[in-house]
Amino acid sequence: QVELVESGGGLVQAGGSLKLSCAVSGGTLETHAMGWFRQAPGKDREYVAAISWSAVMPYYSNSVKGRFTISRDNAKNTVYLEMSSLKSEDTAVYYCAAARTARDVVLVDDTLYDYWGRGTQVTVSS
Repeated sequence: QVELVESGGGLVQAGGSLKLSCAVSGGTLETHAMGWFRQAPGKDREYVAAISWSAVMPYYSNSVKGRFTISRDNAKNTVYLEMSSLKSEDTAVYYCAAARTARDVVLVDDTLYDYWGRGTQVTVSS
């Protein structure tokens, strides 16, 4: 059973930076597409960023493009989300997700993911 554990969330001022980590256990990260999603209070969960096996195809939502960077270290079974120029609207619980895929693809649809972490809170104060 694949388990995902997020860390690195916290309180930060607008304009600041945070780096989230997602540690994966119980499976081989190399064969999983990975994604980050977030959910703000009273809102639906939304896609943030996704990365394929080979990490050559990172993909970002328009709201974070140019500010966030997704990366992966398959040797460490860890996926990262580096966030900079944070805005108050980035405040949310951030979730890491994994999907076992047969091809080197990125997935932006949360229904295609098999495993989810419990989330880490990111709060951006204005």
